[in-house]
Formats: sequence, C-alpha cells, structure tokens
Amino acid sequence: MKQAYRRWVCGLVAAVAVLLALCAAVVYVVDPCLYYRMPDRWEPVFFSERYQAAGLAKNVEADTVLVGTSMAANYRASQIEEAFGTSAVRITIPDGYLSEFDKVMDVLFRSRTPQRVVFGLDVNILTRDESGVTSAMPDYLYNENPFDDAQYLLNKDTLYYSGFVLMSNKSWGGGETLDEGFTWDGDIWWNHMTALDNYDRPDIQPTQPVEPYVENAKANLQVVTGWISQHPDTEFDIFFPPYSILFWDKTQRLGEMDAVFAAMSTACETLLAYDNVQLYAPLLDGELVLNLDNYCDYVHHSNEVCQRVLDKMTAGEDRLTAENWQETLANWQAFVVDYNYDQYWDPAFWQAWNATHVSAPKPWET
Repeated sequence: MKQAYRRWVCGLVAAVAVLLALCAAVVYVVDPCLYYRMPDRWEPVFFSERYQAAGLAKNVEADTVLVGTSMAANYRASQIEEAFGTSAVRITIPDGYLSEFDKVMDVLFRSRTPQRVVFGLDVNILTRDESGVTSAMPDYLYNENPFDDAQYLLNKDTLYYSGFVLMSNKSWGGGETLDEGFTWDGDIWWNHMTALDNYDRPDIQPTQPVEPYVENAKANLQVVTGWISQHPDTEFDIFFPPYSILFWDKTQRLGEMDAVFAAMSTACETLLAYDNVQLYAPLLDGELVLNLDNYCDYVHHSNEVCQRVLDKMTAGEDRLTAENWQETLANWQAFVVDYNYDQYWDPAFWQAWNATHVSAPKPWET
C-alpha cells in the first residue's frame, strides 16, 4: 500500500514537473514579452507597454530611442529614423511615472549606449509626486537577477499570451510591426469638436501654492539628470510635448499657472546645465497648440503633429537655450494668462472659423 502511494505521489510530482517544464518551454520559445529576443519566425503582438518595454529596450538595436508617455505613442520609428538618420525605436509607458521610466532606462543602458535618447517630459509627470505609482511594472522583467525569471516563465498570463501570439500570427491576420506597435491613432477623429467634447472644463479654483510643484519637479528631475550625468556619451533631446491650448485653459482655471511655469523654469535651469542636453518646447509653439484640429482631447495630438515636432526639433526650432529660456517662458505665460479661452464655447467663433477653413472630412467619408 505504501509503495503504491509512493509511486502515485512520485508520478504526480513528475507530471507536475513536466507540465511546468512545458509551460516554461513554451513561454521561453514564444517569449511574448520580448524579454529574451525579438522574434524572427513571427511578428510580435503588443499587448502591454509595462510588460514589454524591458524587452524593447534590451533587444531592439537602435541608435535613437524615443521614450515617453501616451503623448509619444504615435511617433513611428520610421519617422524618427528619417528625422535623425539613424536606426530608432519608440518605447512608451502610458501615464508613466519617472520611477517607471528609470527602470526602462536602466535596462536600456545595461544593454547598450545609444547615440541619442529623445525623452518627452510631460508637464503632468514633471509636476506630480510618486504617490500614484503602482506595481504594474514587474520587477523581474527589469532587474538583473536571473533567478526570478521563473516568475515570467511559470506564469499563467504569459502562457496565455504565448498562445495569443501564435494564434494571432497563424489565424488572426498576423502580429504587428515595431512601427505600429502600441500606436492608437488609427480610428481617431482629430478635430476641434472632438477635442472640446473630450475636455471637461473645470470650475475656477483659488491660486495654488508654487512650492509643492517645484519640489515635485526637483525630485523628478533628479531621476532625469541621473541618466544624463551617468551617460555623457549619449545626447539627450528632451522636449515638453505640445498639449493643446485647452491645457492652458485648465491650468488657468485650476489656479496652477504660476506653479506650472515655476516647475518648467526649474526644469530649464536644471537641464540646460548639461552639455549633452538639448531642450525643446513644442508646448509653447502656437502653430501647434492653437489648432484644435490637431487634437482629440485637451492634450493628445495627431501623428501629423508628431512629424512636425520631429521636423522642428531637427531644424533647431522651439529650442530652449541658456540665453532664451527665461524670455520664452515669460512671453508664453503672458500670452496664455490673457488668452481668450471663452471663445471656444462661443458659436459665433466657430461660425467665423468655418467660413475661413475647409471642414475636416467626416470619419465615414475617409
């Protein structure tokens, strides 16, 4: 009886071990998070930036790396390559915190030293603290410890996505290219009506104190300057992404105008002290931010604007320098403080606007 029980237990243990080994083998071979390699027998399937950013940083050979939040998601690698004349990859963390970008940068620089990092420093992530960060980015994909890879290999979710990758390539029309991975602009109607419909105009609030915004900016900039100082052979092209003019309406109504400009001033003063940094401010470019047809809400812009930002960056436009940043910020602050935001809610404004502009095509006409 004991021998039969022992054989049953040994058989069960062996069966479990075989199943676990099979699971690990499938995940290792398919590698849905691109953790070990970029696939060469099928196209990748992009399903989670926080799970797959480590693999992109480690395994895509690129001399120019564009990193940012959802504001950077619609930059195509092909556009970046054409703009800078190098190989390129785009890595995004939606609504990312600086600590999360720090994990990505750590993986990137452990793997290689790129010629250039283009970093979209959103004002929203510059001015907030880390209290909202979650554990959504698994440490085992970003650290240097090979022993906790078991959490990746023996994981029901990664086993599911392994099957999803294979089925996508075999039966569901294929995977995706690096150029299109994580882009989300394909079925969006970029139009002033959409931008206004998706903007909840806040009530007017008292003026907010400047100090918390500046302190948060200083803490976040410590992370950024860590990358810059530790990697002097890499050029860092840092830019403030071009939120629409509605962002400045929101900033004004929330009483945050002075605080936001104080944080941006802190960023300029801090970043421009480094020789391997170039700083750009498409956020202060009226050509981009005043045209609400470029947007689908108060911050997110079209791929056409992505192209314009790259073109301006490589042409040296919208650049902030030690000599001009104070005047540039002061001029823009004076402009947005006195701007007539109420006109966007005045039907007469849009009647006049429509009389002088060609209407954008309707989604069903394209």
